[in-house]
Amino acid sequence: MPYNSNRVQRISEEVSRELAVLLRSVKDPRVSQVMLSVVRCEVTNDMRWCRVYLSALGEHDKKELKRGLLSCSGFLRRELAQRLRLRYTCPLSDWSYKQNTVICHSG
Repeated sequence: MPYNSNRVQRISEEVSRELAVLLRSVKDPRVSQVMLSVVRCEVTNDMRWCRVYLSALGEHDKKELKRGLLSCSGFLRRELAQRLRLRYTCPLSDWSYKQNTVICHSG
């Protein structure tokens, strides 16, 4: 039975909403010194992959921000799993940049 696209869309919105809140609570100075906002989130139909688009404002070293996001990815995944109560929460493992926007490829 294929997933309902409305369900996937709702989960994508919920993930982006929760990540926006969670990113403010990260205590890593490489991440907390930069103002990050979630632009959008895309979840695949099987919910095994998630792509999160972040916008980074302020002065920051891109390499240090990437290291900070990688170091807090386990915390973010755990907190997402607790808040969303989904059967599977995709890992946030590969962070990359594109035109002043941070892109998180998970899976």
